[in-house]
Amino acid sequence: MANKEDKIALFIDCDNISHKAIKGIISELSKFGVVNIRQAYGNWTKDNLKNWEDKLLEFAIKPIQQFDYSKHKNATDILMSIDAMDLLHTKEIDAFAFATSDSDFTPVVMRVQAEGIKVFGFGEKKTPKAFMAACSQFIFTEKLMVSDDKTISDVITDEKKSGQEMREDAWLVNLLYTGLDQTMDENGWGNLADIGTYINNSSSFSTVNYGYKKLSALIKEIDLFDIHFDEQSKQMSIRKKV
Repeated sequence: MANKEDKIALFIDCDNISHKAIKGIISELSKFGVVNIRQAYGNWTKDNLKNWEDKLLEFAIKPIQQFDYSKHKNATDILMSIDAMDLLHTKEIDAFAFATSDSDFTPVVMRVQAEGIKVFGFGEKKTPKAFMAACSQFIFTEKLMVSDDKTISDVITDEKKSGQEMREDAWLVNLLYTGLDQTMDENGWGNLADIGTYINNSSSFSTVNYGYKKLSALIKEIDLFDIHFDEQSKQMSIRKKV
């Protein structure tokens, strides 16, 4: 489980991440620790990044200038990768976060993970699966677009998946069943906290992508399990419905 004092480094590829998602990204990361390094990359001489300027000030994000040296090479990606690798070996960072929809960062994420450091990914639903799978947890930025009149909680639950929709998601169902199989006792009951830990350690799953803030709420809605709640320990256990 993450320590709320963990130090997190956030790298933002502003060429393909909307400024409207940054409030949600910071909010999500703050659940796991302190985002004490915040760097946004792009060619700040271009008009298409103008909307980012106010967000840089509001969220204390350091802009990193990268000119386009070639029309066919993304210099921003290269600089982000270099800075991430430098930071990996020079700072005491407990987790990295990459906000990008670009699969080019997959090797970087895998390299950071190889050091035993958790990596959070944020990107659009079109993000290649290789990058999503490489992250410890991946959240769609479409779920984090926070307007001035809404909170992050409002946005997360705006498009909540129904139980039927989730039961038709073979990947999700298999993930939940596997988590239970790997943690259950001789009677088939598994502690939900242990299941959540197993799932987080073995996949890039996030309840946010389904419109739920907590795994317990998703479990209740998907309606695949018998549920027992221990009032004394305040813990939930589940088993497969017969």
